[in-house]
Amino acid sequence: MNQDYIKPDNWSIIEEGFDAERVKSSESLFSIGNGAMGQRANFEEHYSGETFQGSYIAGIYYPDKTKVGWWKNGYPEYFAKVLNAPNWIGINIEINDENLDLNACAKVAHFRRELNMQEGWYRRSFEATLQNGVEISVNVTRFLSLDDDQAGYINYEITPLNKNANIVFKPYVDAGVHNEDANWEEKFWEPLEVKADKNQGFVTARTFKTHFTATTFMHNSIFIDGQNLDLTPENVAKNEDKIEFTYSVTAHKGQKATIQKIGGYTVSMNHEDTVSAAADAIKVVSAKGYGQMQKEQADGWAKIWEMSDITIDGDVKAQQGIRFNIFQLNQTYSGKDSRLNIGPKGFTGEKYGGSTYWDTEAYCIPFYMATKDQQVARNLLTYRYNQLEKAIENAAKLGFKNGAALYPMVTMNGEECHNEWEITFEEIHRNGAIAFAIYNYYRFTGDYSYIPEKGLEVLIAIARFWQQRSTFSTDKDAYVILGVTGPNEYENNVNNNWYTNYLAKWCIDYAVAQIEKTKADYAEDYSRIMSKVNLTDSELSQWKAVAGNMYFPYSEKYSVYLQQDGFLDKELVKASELDRSQRPINQKWSWDRILRSPYIKQADVLQGFYFFEDDFSKEELARHFDFYEPFTVHESSLSPCVHSIQAAVLGKMDMAYTFYLRTSRLDLDDYNKEVEEGCHITSMAGTWMSIVEGFGGMRVKNDQLHFEPKIPNGWQGYSFKINFRNQVLKVSVHPNETRFSLEGGKELKVSVNGKEVLVEPNSLVTV
Repeated sequence: MNQDYIKPDNWSIIEEGFDAERVKSSESLFSIGNGAMGQRANFEEHYSGETFQGSYIAGIYYPDKTKVGWWKNGYPEYFAKVLNAPNWIGINIEINDENLDLNACAKVAHFRRELNMQEGWYRRSFEATLQNGVEISVNVTRFLSLDDDQAGYINYEITPLNKNANIVFKPYVDAGVHNEDANWEEKFWEPLEVKADKNQGFVTARTFKTHFTATTFMHNSIFIDGQNLDLTPENVAKNEDKIEFTYSVTAHKGQKATIQKIGGYTVSMNHEDTVSAAADAIKVVSAKGYGQMQKEQADGWAKIWEMSDITIDGDVKAQQGIRFNIFQLNQTYSGKDSRLNIGPKGFTGEKYGGSTYWDTEAYCIPFYMATKDQQVARNLLTYRYNQLEKAIENAAKLGFKNGAALYPMVTMNGEECHNEWEITFEEIHRNGAIAFAIYNYYRFTGDYSYIPEKGLEVLIAIARFWQQRSTFSTDKDAYVILGVTGPNEYENNVNNNWYTNYLAKWCIDYAVAQIEKTKADYAEDYSRIMSKVNLTDSELSQWKAVAGNMYFPYSEKYSVYLQQDGFLDKELVKASELDRSQRPINQKWSWDRILRSPYIKQADVLQGFYFFEDDFSKEELARHFDFYEPFTVHESSLSPCVHSIQAAVLGKMDMAYTFYLRTSRLDLDDYNKEVEEGCHITSMAGTWMSIVEGFGGMRVKNDQLHFEPKIPNGWQGYSFKINFRNQVLKVSVHPNETRFSLEGGKELKVSVNGKEVLVEPNSLVTV
């Protein structure tokens, strides 16, 4: 059974009723972020029940020493941890000398959480009866500012319902935090300074090893029935990494006592003096005040939604799902800072470590390209260019030479920091996704300049890797790639993973074509790059030999490319024949049993058909889809979206819709029974693709947008916008027609179901 406690709503994520069993899941689902920082939806007040505390600052990490049984040459020295950052949201509360703790209250009623995605705030409300008999009503609103992205705001209101109450607010900042996910239980933060100034508190700490400095700050104001009491703290308690203020007020029955807390982080990545930067941030935010900050937040989100919203009419759960995905993507990465990337858990948890996976190139770039300015996607490509030297170092550690690059599976700064050998050394298809993103960026934006400026160096280094990683098989009289793991991690250390081999061939062919184009059209860049990379004619001919004679495992019996050489040696029992009690198999079976099974964690061959659609006929896609889908258990978050797109291409709309719901509500309905560890942020971009590329059938061919719109049964309509080459096209699909409208100064030709349609600015075209 999937969880089913989130109330369907078009614009909000809503939970009603308090259940301690759901606290950790909800902490993930109700997480908030602003691109620079984020936090799980932990309670502000003390909670003695099961909880997973988490606050995170973009770009700050810790190199936790690798923990493995047997060291192997080439192993990364460390596993990069997304760091649990100092906690600024904490407000301990005493009411008539009893701590407010939802785990210890005599009664909790009318508990409700809401994450309002339209305006970007999180609210929690409840009524509680304490052990001492005081009944209270509580209403807490929290948001992280999009505009002032170093700061967040908490508005915490308490109203005594049955008697007068003495309320003590104890807001604090605490750098004495630990990671849930740590190899050696090390402490990651070294306290430097704790400082108080009237209602302001500052805790400055530095990470061990990486030496990031962060000042975590707070500023507090106390109100009764909306009147600011101008209180200063009665008591300031400090230790080496924590500061706590005490404020006491008496609230009569029915009176509202409020603490407003401004908090956040200033970091050494952006400031030399983080303490004075924190004081400046407080000044700016407190001058605006809660009301203005809330209005700016709503305006900021309105601007984001204006471009990135997808509307669905007639299916609230589908609508809620896509908006939740789009909301989390925008909370995780704003595109403002090219040093940052899109972590697989964003700001919702610590699992996986690292901030950058191949997910960015394969799944996320299309979303950011189409819903933001193209500079955002360029920043994501530049991030990899800036880490090229590290990628060459990573390859050298594994024995590759001559400037061959292997981009890391997981990274913070370009170094590999993933330490499971079958992934670190073998899941080399990630290199292909990085090359594909360069091609995809040019295809979509028409901006070729990136390739001679930066991209070609990356393509050459990747092509060198593929040529060196291939082996000539005299038995097969072709080049083979041995000992790999494809995207389907349920087959480790296999030979000739079809997807990996196909990518290798494509990468070499594409690199050769771009070398020739740069030589012809960008002579200056060409000579600069060639003098840097020392590429010879004989090396180029070695590349071409590999690409021209790559081996692809194929079954004559089934007329399909094989996942890998040994796939047909498996007992081909379909996933539908598995007992439900055995699912998910990654939580029920031994790894040995999984590896011998035919079960596929995520699309592998179909991922290749998705990337290189134009290389294959629809009949070939249908054959491969029908062969592989029955063995796919979709225990990777990246699987359902690709299947949804392929099912839509094949006109299997019921299947496409089922997969769409699975990708869009993967976390909301907790399909894989793991949402308490955090949300699956990077697969959320795949949800966007499953509507735009799947149902909408959007493709870019020959510098033109193409659409083959389809609509799931029961939907009255859906719409999305695409920023294509600085023109914003709105597409609205209905059961019997598709409407196009255009913002921008010039007309746009698009193809709809193979026919060319001219869309003029500010006019509606119906097909």
